[in-house]
Amino acid sequence: MTGRTVGIIGAGAVGQTVAALLVGEPWCDRLLITSRTAESAVGLVTDLDDMAHLAHSGTRARACASVAELDQADALVMCPRAMFTNSATRNVRMAGLVANAPLIADLARAFTGYRGPVVMVTNPVDVLSRLFASVSGAAVYGIGSATDTARYRAALAAHHHVPVEAVDGYVIGEHGDCAVICASTTTIHGAPCTVPLDLVRAELAARPRRINTGIGRTRHGPAAAVLSTLRKLLGVQDGTDVLSVNRAGVWLGIRLYIQAGQPTVQPPELDAHETADLLTARTKLEAAYQTINHHEQQGAPACP
Repeated sequence: MTGRTVGIIGAGAVGQTVAALLVGEPWCDRLLITSRTAESAVGLVTDLDDMAHLAHSGTRARACASVAELDQADALVMCPRAMFTNSATRNVRMAGLVANAPLIADLARAFTGYRGPVVMVTNPVDVLSRLFASVSGAAVYGIGSATDTARYRAALAAHHHVPVEAVDGYVIGEHGDCAVICASTTTIHGAPCTVPLDLVRAELAARPRRINTGIGRTRHGPAAAVLSTLRKLLGVQDGTDVLSVNRAGVWLGIRLYIQAGQPTVQPPELDAHETADLLTARTKLEAAYQTINHHEQQGAPACP
């Protein structure tokens, strides 16, 4: 499959990495990129052009002066970030809600009626996926739980000294402090296994901090989650991902099987504790949305 065009909004850490990964995808012909400043979009496109020539890739990138030009894309990747300082030590991802909500609502208004899939990266990803969908009417998928699931499998594989590929398990719910670890259905080599929940939760919290301390911002893991999601939603391949989608009015991470670009929810079986944890996550995400839902109707400031 060839001829796909992907629009990327935000030329920061994740946007740059997503774009670089897409240059290596044979099905992606064009990238349309816009960012906070024209200079950053042009700079990224110039760098990608060098990469494409050196890598003998046919993918070509173009900087767009306005987000309206991205309406022609087959899929959109939303990874802008408002200018704010995040000093939170708990609920770190939720700390960007008030700053990022007006930005996301403004962008959503620009894509009212957009027909392609929208992949949301900006945190808090579950709440902002819902906001973008509510304002634009588009199909929006948040990638937070996909990243959490990858980290969960890596932590469990290291604990049990097995390859990551041997672990089958999921993290659903909020991409944040109320993430739900589906320990009761996790298997290693197809067999039930012991899940040290305290150790795993500690690693899920420590991993992004370790990345941020070392290189300033997470980029490669979320970017790979975006690439995996785009491949499936654009019908390049079939498979399972854990994405934030609408579940009875609240966007939260859930397992999806995506075939020919069409997602089907496949919720994992949960024990009583996990069910209670999922309800807690749902209640938290609903409460968070109620604090910013006025952006659905009100005008928002122009994108910075």
